[in-house]
Amino acid sequence: MLYENEKIEPFGGGIRIIVSDEHKFWTDTVILANFSMPKKNDKKVCDLGSGCGPIPLIWLRNGTDAHITAVEIQENACSMLSRSLSMNDLSDKVNVVNSDLRELKGKIDLSSYDLVVCNPPYKAEGTGIKSSKQAHIIARHESLCTMDDIALCASRLLRFSGRFCMCQRPERICDVITAMRNNSIEPKRLRFVQQRKDKAPKLFLIEGRRGGKPGGLKVEPVLFVENESGGFSDEMIRIYGQYKEEFL
Repeated sequence: MLYENEKIEPFGGGIRIIVSDEHKFWTDTVILANFSMPKKNDKKVCDLGSGCGPIPLIWLRNGTDAHITAVEIQENACSMLSRSLSMNDLSDKVNVVNSDLRELKGKIDLSSYDLVVCNPPYKAEGTGIKSSKQAHIIARHESLCTMDDIALCASRLLRFSGRFCMCQRPERICDVITAMRNNSIEPKRLRFVQQRKDKAPKLFLIEGRRGGKPGGLKVEPVLFVENESGGFSDEMIRIYGQYKEEFL
C-alpha cells in the first residue's frame, strides 16, 4: 500500500523499497551499507536513524543472516520501512523501533549488538541553510541528536569489541573521532570517498571498536565514485550491484 507522494523503487535481487520526496536516500547511504556489511558471525546488528530503511534492505539483499534492529524517530519513515519489509516478505528479519535514539533504554537490549551503524546528519546545529521540510531538517542537521548522542548510543548498544560504523563529511572528522573516543569506541578503520581523482574527498567512512585499545587505525585506499571517463568506477558498480542498473 502506497500513500500520497510515495513510490516503489527496485533495489536489485528482487528487493523493492518504498521512498518519497521526504524519505529517500543517496549514494552515501549505499556506500555506508557496503562498508558496514555485517560479518558472517554477527548475530545482532542495529541501524540508527534508519529512515525508510535502505541500509537494512541492502544488507538483506546481500545475504546477511543477522537479525536487524532499525531505529527511526519519524513515524512515517517507520511506516514506509515496515511496509517495504512486508512487501518483500522480510518482516521477520527486522525489528522496526520508532524512537529517539537517546531514549532506547527499556525498548531494545543494551550491550548486546555486534554492529551498530549510523548515517548521521552532516551539519552541526546552527550551520548551513535549512530546508522548509521538517524531515529534511532532521536528516541533514543535528536538530534532534548530536555526534556525541550518536556515539553514546552506539557505545551503550554494543557488546565489548563490537563495531560502530558511520559516514560523515571530512570537515567533521575531528568531531567524530573525539565523540567516539569520549564514548569508549576506538577508531580502527578509515576510508575517504572522492568523486574523482582531481577532487578533494567529499565523505569519509569510519569504523571503531567498543573498548578497543588506542591506536592501530588503518587507512584504506580512497574510494573513487567516478572513473576517468565520468562514469561509475568499477568499484562503485560492484557496490551498487543490481540496484538501478539503468544508471550504471
